[in-house]
Amino acid sequence: MSSSEIQKTRVINELRGFIKKLLQDPRILEQSLEIARRHLPEGSSQAVMARIANEISDTTSVHIPEDPAEHSEADKLFLELLREVVGEEQALY
Repeated sequence: MSSSEIQKTRVINELRGFIKKLLQDPRILEQSLEIARRHLPEGSSQAVMARIANEISDTTSVHIPEDPAEHSEADKLFLELLREVVGEEQALY
C-alpha cells in the first residue's frame, strides 16, 4: 500500500469515527454550529478557528487538539465546513 493510500485510509477511518459520534449524539452538530456562529463574526483567522475548536472540545464529546498544527485532516475539514455553513447562513440574511 502506498503512503497516499495509507493517508486516505487513515482520513476515511477518522471521518467514520467522527460521523459515528454525530449519529450517537446529534446535539454535537447544533452545539458546534452555535459556537461557530458566536465566534465567526470576529473573522476566520487561525486564532478564531482555534477558539472554535477549543470550545467544541470543551463542550462536546468531539476532541480537536488545541494547537492548530496538530489538527488532523478530519478536524480541518469539520472546521472548514462549519465556517462554510455559517457563512452561507449569513449570506441568506
